[in-house]
Amino acid sequence: MDTKILVTGAAGFIGFHMSKRLLEKGHVVIGMDNMNDYYEPQLKEDRLAMLTEYDNFVFYKTDIKDKTEVDCVFREHRPAYVIHLAAQAGVRYSITNPYAYVDSNLIGFMNILEACRNNPVKHLIYASSSSVYGGNKVVPFSTNHNVDHPVSLYAATKKSNELMAHTYSHLYNIPTTGLRFFTVYGPWGRPDMAYFSFTKDMITGTPIKVFNKGEMERDFTYVDDIVEGIHKLLNQIPSAKTDWNESQDDLSTSFAPYKLYNIGNNNPVKLMRFIQVLEELLQIEAEKVFMDMQPGDVLRTYADVSDLEKDIDFKPETTIEEGLSQFVKWYKKYYNSTMDKA
Repeated sequence: MDTKILVTGAAGFIGFHMSKRLLEKGHVVIGMDNMNDYYEPQLKEDRLAMLTEYDNFVFYKTDIKDKTEVDCVFREHRPAYVIHLAAQAGVRYSITNPYAYVDSNLIGFMNILEACRNNPVKHLIYASSSSVYGGNKVVPFSTNHNVDHPVSLYAATKKSNELMAHTYSHLYNIPTTGLRFFTVYGPWGRPDMAYFSFTKDMITGTPIKVFNKGEMERDFTYVDDIVEGIHKLLNQIPSAKTDWNESQDDLSTSFAPYKLYNIGNNNPVKLMRFIQVLEELLQIEAEKVFMDMQPGDVLRTYADVSDLEKDIDFKPETTIEEGLSQFVKWYKKYYNSTMDKA
């Protein structure tokens, strides 16, 4: 029960929920986060405040691009498992701020891999993204599909993470599992995500921007399903398949102790239906401004999660109606209490 687990990005959206689940299970969680201002820092501070109430939580305000600090945390705590969720997120932000992605997603991940090499861990689980599927047209997206055609720098860095992880799995026998997340949403979410900004704009009477004139679909995945999947995968440690053959074996596995999974709802939702559910929950009809497709965006995401079902008997199943209902309840409570404090 008291296993030491290092969670990077612990004050972030998924990192917060993941850390909370592990702490409730009795594990010792070493949290790392640089607390940057990509979105409102107060939200991160409030997530962190909830985590620090646990006696089994230790926190370091550390940037993963700082190798010295990362190494120091690893040496001091010797975590058995690492859940690497820290990254510069966002597709559109990568168009205007490319170096933020190089620093965090490439240099930062390299530092985590090196720390795992020098301080051996049982399992490194890291966040990849559905964005690696880029311009792929065949759905549902499978981990057996080619992902060599990214359409954003963010996607390219996540694909790079998978390649880097494979190399370290092969060279240093580090068991690594990459998780391709599909449009994660829920309470304590990221303000730069559409569901969050739509809610804010609808409540304040601001028109919402609907890209590609609403002709998009997303495989929205509720955050609790993501956390459940990660938790179940902690001890699903990949092993090397010495007789692996790329012409006939699963491309999400390898001759190295390496594995990839999709974590998505396996049920794409049309953007206009998504907006309709929000309107019903908020009892507000959104004023919509229909816009063209944005650079880096894709028309559709759709996860094949057959590997998850086969390996850990798990499949995300939270409906968009249920998940958005939980988000709206949280949003109203959180921002009303924030305004009361002000």
